[in-house]
Amino acid sequence: MKVLVTGASGFLGRAVATRIARAGHDVTTLQRRPSGVPEVRDIAGSVTDPEVVRGAVEGHDAIVHLAAKVSLAGDPAEFARVNIGGTRILLDAARDAGVPRFVHVSSPSVAHVGRALVGAGAGTADPRRTHGEYARTKAAAELLALTYDSPTMAVLAVRPHLVWGPGDTQLVARIIDRARRGRLPLLDHGAALIDSTYVDNAADAMLAALERAPVAHGRALVVTNGEPRPVAELLGGMCRAAGVATPSWRVPGRLARAAGGAVERLWAWRPGQDEPPMTRFLAEQLSTAHWFDQRETREALAWNPRVSIDEGMARLGQFYRDAPEA
Repeated sequence: MKVLVTGASGFLGRAVATRIARAGHDVTTLQRRPSGVPEVRDIAGSVTDPEVVRGAVEGHDAIVHLAAKVSLAGDPAEFARVNIGGTRILLDAARDAGVPRFVHVSSPSVAHVGRALVGAGAGTADPRRTHGEYARTKAAAELLALTYDSPTMAVLAVRPHLVWGPGDTQLVARIIDRARRGRLPLLDHGAALIDSTYVDNAADAMLAALERAPVAHGRALVVTNGEPRPVAELLGGMCRAAGVATPSWRVPGRLARAAGGAVERLWAWRPGQDEPPMTRFLAEQLSTAHWFDQRETREALAWNPRVSIDEGMARLGQFYRDAPEA
């Protein structure tokens, strides 16, 4: 297939574009910076530019849409412009061009309203009750994308959960940076069980979604390793891989959530380029169980993760030993 991948300059997007190309598909990428993916054709531009999007979409058999504004804070209008508006522009262009497959990459945060999720299914995206502008706009974008599902364009939403691995500058690098500076606490006792997804498994799942869209379309699926671990164990594993001290001090989860809400209000009043040290959403993620039943996902995608959490941690450790400057 001729496949357009948006957002391929990001950590997950680059892995997805690489995996699809290695599977033998003809890949074009659309993002503002060079993707760095070998043997693909890059188109420079934004999903918010209708003219660029129409040109990029033309002649493709499938689209995998990862481009998004991802941050803990920022201008609500900018989140909406990119995450909702950009998705609408891309969907309209795909429908007009007769693209038969559309994989929308979403997030489990679209259905997380702060309560524990224990062996949960995907649930319905709920922009009214989610916490944070990222989750709110991604929820609205997912609902929008699924309304375009039709006999002529199969739309499937996939929600990879907490993707990590070597070279990750979002989750792993931030955890290690905070741990190095002594600013990484455990909320409560760090015992909340959470799912995560090693990056190679997430990329494999996106390839499976692309190929299975005609039979799995019209719904949202959560993708994880299916190996829930305590927060303290995951954070500790990442820290040990990078050779930094594991978190040892604790903060009550209730206090962190209250502080996160206050920080969000402060950042809304004085927006800047830096990320807030804590938000209500982040505190909930670190103190509340959230792991998912993977049976529907694996059946629908005919997919199983091939890299375990333990093997992923070993690969992460090797990455830091080979490139300590990272």
